[in-house]
Amino acid sequence: MIDKIVDKIMIRARAKMPEVDDERAEVIAFGLNILIGEIPKLILLFGLSWILGILKYTVISFLIISPYRKFSGGIHLKTHLGCIVGTTIFFCGTAYMSKIINFGSFNIKLVVAVLVWIISIIFISIYAPADTENIPILRKKDRKFNRALSYILVTAMVITSFFVKDRIISNMFIIGTLMQSLTICRLTYNIFKVKYGYLEYIKTQKDAI
Repeated sequence: MIDKIVDKIMIRARAKMPEVDDERAEVIAFGLNILIGEIPKLILLFGLSWILGILKYTVISFLIISPYRKFSGGIHLKTHLGCIVGTTIFFCGTAYMSKIINFGSFNIKLVVAVLVWIISIIFISIYAPADTENIPILRKKDRKFNRALSYILVTAMVITSFFVKDRIISNMFIIGTLMQSLTICRLTYNIFKVKYGYLEYIKTQKDAI
């Protein structure tokens, strides 16, 4: 549906701007696709969180997790509808779980936080940055930089959870870290039948030899 809308916009735009070449038109179409795809995603995400009474915490979960997600990567579902539903469940789910979960004591919270940190560090070392076929990260310098930032952000998020007085937001740093780390692991990619872009590139290079 979104692809058809973008196609119609581009046909009209190119008719009025014949100087736009194919390469530039492709870049513009890609940007429009992302922009138009984000609008219903944000409407559903914040609309549902408002209905559930967790709008504030959903916005906070988005702000907390996004930097880690930017550098560690993670699964992107193949359809716009799947992406919209997945994003809504991810951020609303993180906020909702952070609200209802109570670790009970400092020691339990410490154990959970350390386990989440260990799991995340392992997943980062193996999978990050977890890209996709549509947006592969091929430069080794970029991959190394993203992985290093992921280590730093995960560590900072887990440590920060012990300095935040608000229980829900504190939980969000731990649960959000775990949720995002799970999106980069191979099992998640296999479940949703998504491939890592970099691994596919390496495989293609080997087949070409």
